[in-house]
Amino acid sequence: MNTIYDVQQLLKKYGTIIYLGERLADLEMMESELIELYKSQLLEPRDFQTALLLLRHEIQIEHDKRKFY
Repeated sequence: MNTIYDVQQLLKKYGTIIYLGERLADLEMMESELIELYKSQLLEPRDFQTALLLLRHEIQIEHDKRKFY
């Protein structure tokens, strides 16, 4: 798992497709869904950690972009 697209595909395996129309909101919702899947013991710890790291990195990038605008 290397990209947000990979995270989206992982969520899609569990029937979750997220599109709210705003990138930051999409990323935060994906993080929330990922956490719920992990709490339900549907995800392997390694997949969860990798996906969460990717999401949080992208969320930070989006927050940084908003600081400049």
